[in-house]
Amino acid sequence: MQPYDYIEMRVPAKAQYVGVARLAISGLASRLGFTYDEIEDLKIATSEAITNAVQHAYKEDDEGEVVVGCALFVDKLEIMVADHGKSFDFEETKKRVGPYNEQEEVKFLREGGLGLYLMETLMDDIKVLHEDGVTVFMTKYLDGERGEEDVERTISS
Repeated sequence: MQPYDYIEMRVPAKAQYVGVARLAISGLASRLGFTYDEIEDLKIATSEAITNAVQHAYKEDDEGEVVVGCALFVDKLEIMVADHGKSFDFEETKKRVGPYNEQEEVKFLREGGLGLYLMETLMDDIKVLHEDGVTVFMTKYLDGERGEEDVERTISS
């Protein structure tokens, strides 16, 4: 028996399905006991990941799909968003965007950088894998529990 429940959904890589995934994430997070604010964070981060897949993974006339997987643990929710289309280099994209400065107003953030920034800021852990598309792994702990590595990463960035 695995120590978590796993739910997976596949949605067409179309903007109108981003909201469907958001609602599913909201329901799962509520079931685990996340607060309203934490659920909103999860919905925003997931929407950004799915929107990135919809906008960048497939050409306009491609019939792609986005896979959203959710692992429900006792103390955390892990969300995976994967596409199998054109890949982009998360780290390279992050370098081009440059470090976020809290003194900057949102309107000065370059296009494409805000979604990455939001995912990193709203989730406790984020990892990106580039193999046959892009897969984004995001973790949110109940009660804002974070690993030491995450805290150090946030402090140094």
